[in-house]
Amino acid sequence: MRGLPIRLRVALTFAAAMAVVLIGLGAFLYLRLELALDESIDNALRARAGEVSVGGLEGAATLIERDETLAQVLTPGGEVLDATAGLSRAPLVDPRGLSGPRFEEAGVVAPLESRVRLLAAPRDEVVVVVGTSLGDRDEALSRLLTLLLIGGPGGLALASLAGYWVAGRALRPVEAMRRRAAELSASRPGERLPVPAADDELRRLGETLNAMLASLEAALERERRFVDDASHELRTPLSLFKTELELALRQGRTYDELRAAIVSSAEEADRLIELAEALLVVARAGDAVLRVDIEAEDLLGAVAERFRARAAETGRELAVDVAPGLVVSGDRLLLERALTGLVDNALRHGKGLVRLSACVGELSVADAGPGFPADFLPRAFERFSRADGARTGPGFGLGLAIVDTIARAHGGSARAEGAAVTIELPFTVVSRPLVQASEHDQEKEVHSSRTRSAGARGRR
Repeated sequence: MRGLPIRLRVALTFAAAMAVVLIGLGAFLYLRLELALDESIDNALRARAGEVSVGGLEGAATLIERDETLAQVLTPGGEVLDATAGLSRAPLVDPRGLSGPRFEEAGVVAPLESRVRLLAAPRDEVVVVVGTSLGDRDEALSRLLTLLLIGGPGGLALASLAGYWVAGRALRPVEAMRRRAAELSASRPGERLPVPAADDELRRLGETLNAMLASLEAALERERRFVDDASHELRTPLSLFKTELELALRQGRTYDELRAAIVSSAEEADRLIELAEALLVVARAGDAVLRVDIEAEDLLGAVAERFRARAAETGRELAVDVAPGLVVSGDRLLLERALTGLVDNALRHGKGLVRLSACVGELSVADAGPGFPADFLPRAFERFSRADGARTGPGFGLGLAIVDTIARAHGGSARAEGAAVTIELPFTVVSRPLVQASEHDQEKEVHSSRTRSAGARGRR
């Protein structure tokens, strides 16, 4: 049945269920009628036996037609004392050992010329045997069986056709959604599948598919915008790179001019490499990450140490603020890449002290500058999005997009507020209880904090 259409499978399943129901109902009716007829015959035989016992065979003959019943009176040894006219003198039953009424069926008995049902009942010192024809009973059962054999398949056929029609009606919304889905194309965005009016499983299926189509359209639009922006970003360095090479090939160029052209070409090549690496990070960061337990203090300390020399050249300071024992579960290279981009942005565009901090559930980088413009925050983490609105700066607008992509790859998210960018990570825990610091350590921390604060106030 797996290769059959759903409509036909539903109809066949319905037909099989109806066949079982009809067979069961027919068997119940047949057996119930047979039992009712047998009870009626047995009651009539008991009455007939009573009549024979009281009035003899001649007295009972006026109550029951002779061609439908018969009777015998036997001795306990089996000798026939009296019998219905036309009945053979042979005993119909063996009365020996009979202690109570007993019913049994016999074959064709003359003069009834049909199967009979017999009742043998001891009465005083004789045994009364009465019988009646089973012809009417068998005929009634035969007619019922004929009706069942004729009407059952007919009813089953009608029920199967009804099931096929109902299945078609029920699946009509699915067929409508299929036809509309076949007509959908990327060139006509905004089209959706028809949803049935009834609040049922098919309506919920249609709503789910429409939500999926909306998500796919949004993702496709983002990818189109990404490709357009990437093409725009690549066009400028490639054009400059080609221009410098063409200038270097001109005749009459001096050594200094050739050197300047080569240096400029190398810078544009570096920009292309940087852009390619950023695009690779954005494309691959969504894949499964290798999670390992990382000491947050070690992670942030390594990133801060990488920028200390650069910060010192510009008179800036870096500070690391991490709760002791904090452990981050994630890909160290990707997390370092995200933090490195945030610290680089803070040193490029921010002011004052750059603080790298970590607490349960969060990693953040903040500086003392004015922060992001309010109108830029809603699109801060979009690819190729820049705060200046123009593509004239030294960056590509991929830094925060990379941070957001890495955060999502770890099951978290990123947010910007003022001059701080926070990476929310669900897998950060304190692996050991905080130990009360000694008085000497507390004094050192207070002195360090005051020094950093004084340095920050001096640069303002």
